[in-house]
Amino acid sequence: MRIVSFTRGDTPGVGLVDGEEIVLVAQGGDAIGAIGRMIAAGAPERERWVARLAAPDAERVPLATVRLEAPLPEPRQMIVCVGKNYRAHATEFHASGFDSSGKEEVPSNPVVFAKAGSSVVGAGAAIRASLDPTRSVDYEGELAVVIGRRAFQVAPADAMAHVFGYTIVNDVTSRELQSRHSQWLIGKSLDSFGPMGPWIVTADEIDDLGRRELVTRVNDEIRQKARLADLIFDIPTLITTLSATMTLEPGDVIATGTPAGVGIGFKPPRYLQPGDRVAVSIEGLGTLENPVT
Repeated sequence: MRIVSFTRGDTPGVGLVDGEEIVLVAQGGDAIGAIGRMIAAGAPERERWVARLAAPDAERVPLATVRLEAPLPEPRQMIVCVGKNYRAHATEFHASGFDSSGKEEVPSNPVVFAKAGSSVVGAGAAIRASLDPTRSVDYEGELAVVIGRRAFQVAPADAMAHVFGYTIVNDVTSRELQSRHSQWLIGKSLDSFGPMGPWIVTADEIDDLGRRELVTRVNDEIRQKARLADLIFDIPTLITTLSATMTLEPGDVIATGTPAGVGIGFKPPRYLQPGDRVAVSIEGLGTLENPVT
């Protein structure tokens, strides 16, 4: 399933993408938080949603007529993020002078930080670079994992059973604020600095995840390109590491890290400017595209 949150006119809705249409599951007040509730409810509710695809009375809405929202516009808690999780990016970031995460160029354990849920916006929404007084706004295209079952002290062999699906996140960052405050929360959490979408694709739709390619373009120029198999710490390792001491709940989002090619890696840095457009694509998951203002 491709699960989508949207607004049609002034009315929120959620549904399933079927070709160029959305099969409506809920709208209005019933749509607010419906995706999170469905994930938490488990298999019976998921099956009810799937049944809508074949329901003769299901309302269908053309994709082109709606505004997409983040599939989880109000994450249950902050987004859990992983830093320096591709070797080439770990090297470029360590050499940038902005790395306050430690002395290791390539980490021996996952570098974990948080991004405020209030930063989340959907595909097509503006990245408000003007909010950053330092004018050092950077892009970070990433695969994001959506947790489907409560996970605590999960073994690596069991970790993937706790994955509901996948989406795309652009971990937009103010580099100067990230450096100035040492801890990364402020530099990562400006309003609109968490584009997510365009939808969630359930795990059963994605086979051989590692061979999928992530590509980030700025104004049609390819800046980042890597296979998901290049992650230093794979998804089972991340879930095991996080759940060793904290409980992951259904609907929690883990952003798995960004590959080389971010703006800070260029000399001089190539930061985002008003008028730019950033598009992050992952095979099988679609494209998350946002303008910069």
